[in-house]
Amino acid sequence: MMERAARTTMLKAGIWSVGMLGGLALACSPGAQTPAKTLSVHINSANYGPLPTGLKAGDTITFVNDDTVAHTVTARDHSFDLHLSPGQSAKLTMPKNGTFPIYCIYHSTMRGVLVAAPR
Repeated sequence: MMERAARTTMLKAGIWSVGMLGGLALACSPGAQTPAKTLSVHINSANYGPLPTGLKAGDTITFVNDDTVAHTVTARDHSFDLHLSPGQSAKLTMPKNGTFPIYCIYHSTMRGVLVAAPR
């Protein structure tokens, strides 16, 4: 009788261990998605502030025009085109993974590149 109780306890412990390991595997699996990030870029003196690195598709960037003149954040492939009056901000959610050269349609020296990896 005692032997049977010991086997039952060991069996329960084994099932519990497998369940815990399976849960850890799911939580740590490469397919688990990280939540989207929200970042800010300030525009000042006709310059984009430091552009974020490590972007993923679905991340959001808030562009803030701290300048006294209008600016745009325009993708060369025309996938987005933000127009910002002085003091205005606008949000851009990265539409997909890829490399997006950007520029301001009013100021030819304002250029940059946003790179978004797959989520």
